[in-house]
Amino acid sequence: MQVQVGYRIQVWGRVQGVGFRYQTQQLARELGITGFVVNKIDGSVLIEAEGVATNIIKFINAVKASPSPFGEVMRSQIDKIDMVGYQTFEIR
Repeated sequence: MQVQVGYRIQVWGRVQGVGFRYQTQQLARELGITGFVVNKIDGSVLIEAEGVATNIIKFINAVKASPSPFGEVMRSQIDKIDMVGYQTFEIR
């Protein structure tokens, strides 16, 4: 059995208005990640992601490199969180 993990990822930089949430959702679906992505009032993007540990690592690395070709992540904060049990990956 593969280990399932949950992470909260927050990124700052050129991450709003560049298709970042949509591209993050596409990436999550490709990797079988569930959770959500949302723009925050401070200009950052917040992601909660759950999935197989190896895919979560790929997801986090891709998010830090910006899944959007027009985005640029300048800073990130990544925290392990308890599993919620998301069924899909949605844009909020």
